[in-house]
Amino acid sequence: MRHTSRIARAGSRRPAVVASAATVAAALLASGFAGAPAQAAGQEDPAKALKLSGKERLIPRGTVTDEDGTVHTRFERTYEGLPVLGGDLVVHQDKNGKVEDVDKATEATIKVPTTKAKIAAPVARRQALAATADEGAGAFVRNQAPRKVVWAAKGAPVLAYETVVGGLQHDGTPSELHVVTDATTGKKLDEYQAIATGTGTGMYNGKVPVNSLKSGGRFYMKDTKRGGHTTFHAKNKETGSFPAFSNTRDVWGNGKQSMAQTAAVDAQYGAAMTWDYYKNVLGRKGIKGNGKAANSFVHYGNGYNNAFWSDECFCMVYGDGKGNKTPLTSLDVAGHEMTHGVTSATARLRYEGESGGLNEATSDIFGTAVEFYARNGKDKGDYLIGEKLGKPLRYMDKPSKDGRSADYWRKGLGNLDVHYSSGVANHFFYLLAEGSGAKTINGVKYNSPTWGNKKVNGIGRGAAEKIWYKALTAYMTTGTDYKGARSATLKAAKALYGTKSKQYKSVQAAWDGVNVK
Repeated sequence: MRHTSRIARAGSRRPAVVASAATVAAALLASGFAGAPAQAAGQEDPAKALKLSGKERLIPRGTVTDEDGTVHTRFERTYEGLPVLGGDLVVHQDKNGKVEDVDKATEATIKVPTTKAKIAAPVARRQALAATADEGAGAFVRNQAPRKVVWAAKGAPVLAYETVVGGLQHDGTPSELHVVTDATTGKKLDEYQAIATGTGTGMYNGKVPVNSLKSGGRFYMKDTKRGGHTTFHAKNKETGSFPAFSNTRDVWGNGKQSMAQTAAVDAQYGAAMTWDYYKNVLGRKGIKGNGKAANSFVHYGNGYNNAFWSDECFCMVYGDGKGNKTPLTSLDVAGHEMTHGVTSATARLRYEGESGGLNEATSDIFGTAVEFYARNGKDKGDYLIGEKLGKPLRYMDKPSKDGRSADYWRKGLGNLDVHYSSGVANHFFYLLAEGSGAKTINGVKYNSPTWGNKKVNGIGRGAAEKIWYKALTAYMTTGTDYKGARSATLKAAKALYGTKSKQYKSVQAAWDGVNVK
């Protein structure tokens, strides 16, 4: 029995993920969900409560139910049948179905003069290609016409086209660049990257359990206890059908890079620890919360010095680093990258500006949480990102120690690369969990400053994790910025602990400590 999976296909030598670019909203529409979900007797219709126009429809994406019966339902929105990008919202209803509150990605009224575009889709595709300067852009364009949408993420809503452009990013990472162009003038309105990336070197976790499946006299690296997660061997290629790792014995790797299975062990272990953390600590079963596992691909590309998560293939992809000597299969990288999938399945924080920084910080936060959770003697939990490189990539207690990240919010923060604007949220999380000032944790010394030198009392990592997760899944939207993140985490702290709790007060103090008012 042979297990294979195809990670990528391209018309040229440039890599691009193979799956279609259909969005959740489009998929739900195609499945017959033409409006808001049916309301039970006595429940308030969210669309009516929000006083939406007759041209708008709400498409449910999922719900979170609190212990007290409060239901948080996440919706996409359509206008005359067109997806509204930046129109998503979360409706909060009490146990009796009454709408108590709503968090919107935009407060703008969704309305455009016409849904008939002056520019044809093929022209829009050419305009999108001309408008992007990404390296390798256009080497692969999805096998579909640009889709017509209402763009509401920034400013007044306009009729637009969304075109997904493939190719390469500057470091060789596959690109899934979403380019939004005005359907009347052809002007580029926005662009954002859908492939979320992180950097680290291979870090072996020592002797660890690897769950596998025996079939046809061989063992396959497939974890049936965790949704069927399987690790595949990309053989230092970018395209093709790749086999699942298999062996005649249920013994894998030898701790040395020279054996291909070693990186697979790290990837399989990282996926298992990430699954277990989300399930056992946060009550989430799998990336999408549906009990289904993502897959991992190791030894991707030749000398590819990165790792990335892709929603399109619903998979984790690891390169082998410079000279194919250091696979990027470390535990914190695994937790970080797979958390991009969790974010995509919940708040879908757009990967640009301040929302992009929050997206990256979310992955740093839960990558760190996974590292602490694993209690691996070869990699004790810490607030350093990629520390096994010899020099950490990011420092959560004082982000500016990397020379690029921001410690505090400032005007124009969203113009930074998302890996550096993430510093403010990373700093907030560290302060919330551990507090300000000097301390030593698991042998690592920290000294976290604050804006105005105000003291912040930590509430413990566990409570901080639960607050951030609650904010992500119940209150944040695609366009949440730092001010919105403050609001979302306060709502989360209120729901979990109450407004008079030390947790709520510490959330306020920690945001003050990073200059987010």
